[in-house]
Amino acid sequence: MNTTALLRGALLCAFILPAGPLLAADQDSAKDQHFVTEASAAGMAEIDAAKLALKKSQSPDVKTFAQHIIDDHSKANATLKTLAEKHRLQLAESASLTNQAKAKVLDVREESFDAAYANNQVGAHEEAVKLFTDAANNASDTDIRKFAQDTLPVLQQHLEMAQDLVKAHPSE
Repeated sequence: MNTTALLRGALLCAFILPAGPLLAADQDSAKDQHFVTEASAAGMAEIDAAKLALKKSQSPDVKTFAQHIIDDHSKANATLKTLAEKHRLQLAESASLTNQAKAKVLDVREESFDAAYANNQVGAHEEAVKLFTDAANNASDTDIRKFAQDTLPVLQQHLEMAQDLVKAHPSE
């Protein structure tokens, strides 16, 4: 092998091999960014839906649940915002379009609002539990993993509460 070929090979290795860990770090960062975006959008959606429930529901149990959601998700969103700033990650600017559409459907409902809201909350919290379970197990950043682990029991409690609301306010 001539000297030029050896030099090219050495240069190629010098530039390509170090990129492996960088690519993995980029993928990890992208996964953490995805979690932060999804979690913040879901948190905003939950708060929006709960505010709507406080306004539209006539049922004390639904209003109590809604206030619980507002309190817990506001606290979680504040913690997530601090984490995002620390790690230079971006929060969602608003709830996802899907969640905005679901909120609009809830808003126009007059009859059986409580049943629709309860069903909405079961689905939303099933998705949240799945998202946070994945981050609790797989987030590359230890702060984000701990946030997901610490928040997961609260979300599981919300899911159980929402399931109880579905039983108390069955769809017609």
